[in-house]
Amino acid sequence: MITLLLMNHWSRYLKPFLNLFLESPCPLCQRSTPQEICPTCQKQIWQCRLLHLEETWQNDPRLFTWGLYTGALRRALTMLKYDNQPQLAQPLGQWLAEAWLTVPHISKPASPLIVVPIPMHQAKQRQRGFNQAELIAASFCRITQLPLESWGLERVRATEAQFGLSALARAQNLTGAFRLGRGLKQHHTGSILLVDDIYTTGATTRSAIHTLTRHNIQVYGLIAVARTPHVQADSN
Repeated sequence: MITLLLMNHWSRYLKPFLNLFLESPCPLCQRSTPQEICPTCQKQIWQCRLLHLEETWQNDPRLFTWGLYTGALRRALTMLKYDNQPQLAQPLGQWLAEAWLTVPHISKPASPLIVVPIPMHQAKQRQRGFNQAELIAASFCRITQLPLESWGLERVRATEAQFGLSALARAQNLTGAFRLGRGLKQHHTGSILLVDDIYTTGATTRSAIHTLTRHNIQVYGLIAVARTPHVQADSN
């Protein structure tokens, strides 16, 4: 009993010092923080959050995004992918999940959902070390408790970077890029909810949906952390 009291007494004084060692620089501003993103940068990212989350859900394909690909959110997603900061996927996926759960008619479909991240080509994933869509999807599923199928789709063709391509060139670039993965070849008992980091023209989404529907697999929609500002609520 005395030992326990002494431990509690000393832990109260040692905790602030231990927290100093557990903190790391915020990847966006280099401030020391015990979280993946410091409170100041979190606030800046949240300024990019969409107010009407369901506004693009009636589009084709149906789309649910957390924020606009601009400002601090764009910087966070860029650093996640290109600056080796995979830990940023955790809060981004969490915020996406919490937003998803606030829209009941979207988050509670009639059939069970299976979450499938948009895959990267194996060579590119080996080079980067991770697939950001898969990390975001894993964080999303921890909050929503939806099942994650990381091998639902496979990217079988290394495509040119989509950035800077026209809408037609993007579509042509992704023709035949995906095939059904072993996770869905074995079994699928519900609708697919695709997950990606950024939604731009929809070329990637349509290519993935085409692959799934060819195998009579229903796609419920796509969710992404951010969409580019030009995507309109009534666009198809």
